[in-house]
Parts: sequence; C-alpha cells; structure tokens
Amino acid sequence: MRVIIFGVGAVGGVVAAALALEGVEVVGVARGARLAAIRDRGLLLRSHRGEHRLPLALVARATDLLPRPEDVILLATKSQDSAAALGDLRAAGYARQPVFCMQNGVANEDLALRFFANVHGINVMLPAEYLAPDEAVCFGRPNFGIFDIGRYPEGSDAADDRLARILTKAGIPTFVTETVMRNKYGKLLVNLGNIVEAALGRDAMEPKITQALRQEAMGIFAKVGVDWLDMGEGDPRRGTLMEFAALPGADRKGNSTTQSLLRGAGSVETDYLNGEVAMIARRHGLDAPLNGRVTALATRLAREGKAAGTLTPAALAAELGL
Repeated sequence: MRVIIFGVGAVGGVVAAALALEGVEVVGVARGARLAAIRDRGLLLRSHRGEHRLPLALVARATDLLPRPEDVILLATKSQDSAAALGDLRAAGYARQPVFCMQNGVANEDLALRFFANVHGINVMLPAEYLAPDEAVCFGRPNFGIFDIGRYPEGSDAADDRLARILTKAGIPTFVTETVMRNKYGKLLVNLGNIVEAALGRDAMEPKITQALRQEAMGIFAKVGVDWLDMGEGDPRRGTLMEFAALPGADRKGNSTTQSLLRGAGSVETDYLNGEVAMIARRHGLDAPLNGRVTALATRLAREGKAAGTLTPAALAAELGL
C-alpha cells in the first residue's frame, strides 16, 4: 500500500510522518514554502514521542504522480481547497482508488462523490499545528490522535480495515464504524468554536459565545433529523487513548482557524463549519442567525488579513447580536 496525502499541513504532516516512521510508503502533495522546505530539510515531527526529522517524498500536484492500483488517498486540504484537489487527482488518472476525506466538516465527502465512487470519511481528533514550513507539531499523548473511519455515506469495507490497521500501528488508534458521518457531525459541533478562539485569541476564550453557537446548531439538528455522536468531553476515549498536553519547547498557537489567520492564508474553513449549520437551516426554511453571522465575520477577517485575536469578547458578542 502506498499512501498519498494531499495536503501536508498540520494534521497531514503528522500523519505522513507517523506512517513514514513505521515504514509505510508515503507521498505528499504540498505547495509553496512547505514544499520547498521539506524537500530541502525533510519534515521535523515534534511530539511527546520525541523529535524525528525524516525525508518525505513530495510532489507539487497529483498529476506528477503515476497512479498505482494499490494507492490510498488521504485528502487533508482545507475544505475550501477540496474541489481543486479532487480535480487534480482525477486529472492524474485516479479512478477506483479509495479516497478518504479527513478534513473537518461534513461537506467534503459529498463533493468527492462527484469525482470518485470509492469515498470514505475520517473523523479526526488530533491536536496538531504547523507554522514553521518544515515542521509538524503534535500535542496528543500517549497517542498522536484518534480517528474514526468508514465508507460514505455509510458502511465499511476492506480498505477501511487496512488503513485502520496501519494508522493504529503508527500511533493513531483508528476505529472502523458503519456510520462515520455521525462522528463527523459530532465533531462539527466541537469545531463551531474555532472561529471564536481565532477572533479573540487563544487566551481569551468566551465559553458563553461558543455554547450559544453549539446550542443553536443542536436545535437545528434536532428539528431536521441530523444524527450526531458526542465527540467532545463525552467521548470516553479522550483522556485515555489521547489527551492534549503541553509540549516542552512548543507553544501551541491555537486551532486550525487560528493558525490560518496567523499564517495569513487568506481564507478560513468557517464556511464549512458554522456555515454548514447555516446552510442546513436554510435548506429547511429555518434560520441559524448566530452561525450565519459568525461565518460572515470569519470571511471578513480573512479577507482583510486580520490577525488572530483582533476582537474583544464584547465586540464579538455585539457582532453576533448577543
């Protein structure tokens, strides 16, 4: 099995390094400074298991690859970049190989079905970040993270079992489930607070605002019949298989949305998190005003190049009408 990781960012970088350390053949698709730095110096994985710098095969686009029948594709781009990534994979000649969507949110699997028939979801709980172009930092211990995996829209097959085995061996306990999207909708609720942290800064969280966003989403889910599984503090695997812990010498900057603002990426994934809740509501003639307003705010912050921590809690509450 060769694993193609499209998007060697924070999570993609940790997964690539963890698999490579176990002897799995890994090829990453990366771009810009990330591509140049890893090609020049290798990828430095920093975690509670120590530091490992290792060479990693990289290409700038999937069309630089010669597809193999046994390839497994892990899609690890931000959701706003998925369509371009999937188009690149199809142009490269991929067709029957399994495509695993390991992004936050619940929109990528449906999009992938427009390009490929063999689509799977991965629910990711893995506290990682990267700001230095040649590094991937993971704060999970004793394992890097926890994954749930299954076919989309439901079921599982041999590809799930194979990938789960190699990920588990690499320090990411992976559980095959017949209903992976229940897990991903539960994780979506957790991620609704990402933009709150990004807007206020990591040390200025406002639980009341985050809770209001989640309560609104849960109300919408209940009305329209969206089934979800608790991926937050109610998940018994947290604290046993994986817990977040400070890493000496590595100051965590924040969640994926915060990291996007810090890097000046120009876009954030909020459209596919809080924006997903707003879209579900609108489809059913309902309204999710809080999640709709915070989505518009996130777009504005990214477009204007605002730094993480731009707003005060009072200013954010006023933006949302709370």
